[in-house]
Amino acid sequence: MIKKAIIPAAGLGTRVLPASKALPKEMLPIVDKPAIQYIVEEAVNAGITDILIITNRGKGVIEDHFDHSIELEAMLEKRGNTEVLKELQRVAKLANIYYIRQRETKGLGDAVLRAKEFVGDEPFAVLYGDDVIIGDTPAIGELCDAYEKYGKSIVGIKEVSDEFVVKYCSLKVEKLEEKNYAVSDMIEKPKLNEKFSNYAILGRCVLDSEIFNILENTPLGAGGELQLTDAMAVIAREKGMVGVDFSGKRYDMGNKFGILQANIEVGIKHPEISEQLRQYIKELAQKL
Repeated sequence: MIKKAIIPAAGLGTRVLPASKALPKEMLPIVDKPAIQYIVEEAVNAGITDILIITNRGKGVIEDHFDHSIELEAMLEKRGNTEVLKELQRVAKLANIYYIRQRETKGLGDAVLRAKEFVGDEPFAVLYGDDVIIGDTPAIGELCDAYEKYGKSIVGIKEVSDEFVVKYCSLKVEKLEEKNYAVSDMIEKPKLNEKFSNYAILGRCVLDSEIFNILENTPLGAGGELQLTDAMAVIAREKGMVGVDFSGKRYDMGNKFGILQANIEVGIKHPEISEQLRQYIKELAQKL
């Protein structure tokens, strides 16, 4: 069973500036929880117990969020606000959470490589810090189940439009069963005439520790960065991988529209504000 996960959260958030200048994009809220809490909870709900969050300078607030706040908890207890107090205490005990800094933003592959000592020789999960996936079943749990079934590295995939496949990656796939696909090749940020298909990796992987040796010997790729996709492509070509078209809705929290979409769609299901927000949207729609 997969027990370790890494969450790369060292990106600069340039697509959502100026909001991300002083506040890490991973801490931008979806209603009343920061984005990264949804990601950590997804991992925990899949049975993962040890999580390494890869940060960089200026992101200490992420560590603060998952730590106890003695003064705040004492104040809430004194005021009898027990429900909020219990929630804060729950967040501080979600998992064994560790932190390491990626001193330079050299790409997702470099961020994952920072986790080599943390992972050791075990298979591990990767949950991208930009991608919040919300559903009845934790998406990373579906990937972990597929790893146990197939014994191969797993990627979470979705079919996307041409507009996005050139921004993400393109996979060479063949249907296995239900929502599972054999992946035999992939390319990072392809031109349209280079794409294998419109299936792309969206925010979740389960990888064997062999990825670290591959990353150490992978040349810099798109954008002059060490691309995780380039290293995974080696595994796909040599051993094959499995793509899981996961359930749940994915929100791109590094994108302004994605942030708004997440807040609206989560908000209309939130027990405290659902009715009020639904009424507001109906009234607003009549004016559009």
